[in-house]
Amino acid sequence: MEKVYETERLMLNVLTKSYAELVIDYYLRNKSFLEDWEAVKSEEFYTKQYQQEQLDNELSNIKNKRSFRLWVFKKEDSNRIIGSVGFNNIVWGAFLSCHLGYKLDKDEINKGYITEAIQKGIEVMFNEFGLHRIEANIMPKNKRSLRVVEKLGFYKEGLAYKYLKINDKWEDHIHMVLLNDNV
Repeated sequence: MEKVYETERLMLNVLTKSYAELVIDYYLRNKSFLEDWEAVKSEEFYTKQYQQEQLDNELSNIKNKRSFRLWVFKKEDSNRIIGSVGFNNIVWGAFLSCHLGYKLDKDEINKGYITEAIQKGIEVMFNEFGLHRIEANIMPKNKRSLRVVEKLGFYKEGLAYKYLKINDKWEDHIHMVLLNDNV
């Protein structure tokens, strides 16, 4: 069930468990960089078996329309993941909403790659999934991330106090939202 989307410079792929080692490579290259922005990871997280299970779960969640993750590759290098864009906690019915999460390789920031990847993901969520609302929750100190979603048209809906436990500390998050006016 590999699915591939293309942008001007990127390939955005739904991955099978056969890509587990590329996922581990991405996380190991970016381990210290991501620590400030994500929950603490166990040593097991960096094992092939764990990542194979995660990729299997991702496929199952895509099939059941509970989430949708695209792994980001530069077109000229299909053997090196540079990030991912995930649309999680998809809620159907009257809500038609999801949460956006994304990460990029420390060596690829400030090149427009994550903005390009998220833009394609938004198109998929609005046009293929038919969602009305995408929410992104971002720590106030993460200025780069806030600029990314602002460029994409997200607006600030409020502040969620002590919203997520990041690097073993409860962190406030700015609640950013993008609406699909065609739904």
